[in-house]
Amino acid sequence: MTLMEEHQKLWQEYCGSRDDALREKLVLIYLPLVKWVAGRMKQTLPRTVQLGDLEGAGVRGLIQSVESFNLERGVRFESYASTRIRGSMLDSLREYDWLPRSIRSKAKSLEHAFESCEARLGGIPDDEDVAGEMGLSLADYRNMLDEVGSLQIVSLDNVPAGAEGAGSLHDVIADSDTEDPLENIEREEQRQQVLQWLQDLPEQMHQVMVLYYYEELTLREIGQVLGLSESRICQIHSASINSLRTRLQRELVA
Repeated sequence: MTLMEEHQKLWQEYCGSRDDALREKLVLIYLPLVKWVAGRMKQTLPRTVQLGDLEGAGVRGLIQSVESFNLERGVRFESYASTRIRGSMLDSLREYDWLPRSIRSKAKSLEHAFESCEARLGGIPDDEDVAGEMGLSLADYRNMLDEVGSLQIVSLDNVPAGAEGAGSLHDVIADSDTEDPLENIEREEQRQQVLQWLQDLPEQMHQVMVLYYYEELTLREIGQVLGLSESRICQIHSASINSLRTRLQRELVA
């Protein structure tokens, strides 16, 4: 019997009995998935976030995934669980004020500077443009990108910058338990819009985003492909996220 067949048999036994001992065996089998998701997420987070904290939250997501997985749906468990594990890690980050106040202030300054610069230029600014907007040298600007990191953990109760009176992000996210006949159409429109925004990014930004999110390369691997340092790739990724976030906020208040 192959390893895959053993796992399939174990799943069948567990789904039929919901035995705790079988659940623990499945959790142990898929623990490497937690480490993989945590490792990828850690690369986009500030250094203050500990890998062990992400993995601890991910294990909770893994356990929930095992308990709720339906073998009859024909979906690979790895695909199903990866989303739940990552969501559990994000939830844990939102529960704690893991960013120092100084980093939050810098993140907000970057966001406003990028938005102002893009409005003034009528297009996506480069590093020199945003650094000039903030009155920083290029080196200082890139150091700030390193400090802030490329992933912003957003509270759903926060109002987007420049969107006073428009309601919180929570107000514009659909209830997952409510069926919406327009949901598929809207999702496709949003996907096409994001794809267009990616096409509008400068070539280097576009390459980094495609390699990271579509080819699923790590920041280090992308650096090897493009002949740049991992730190520089992180900076480019951070600037790209700022650009896309600015456009998203503009759509929310339009």
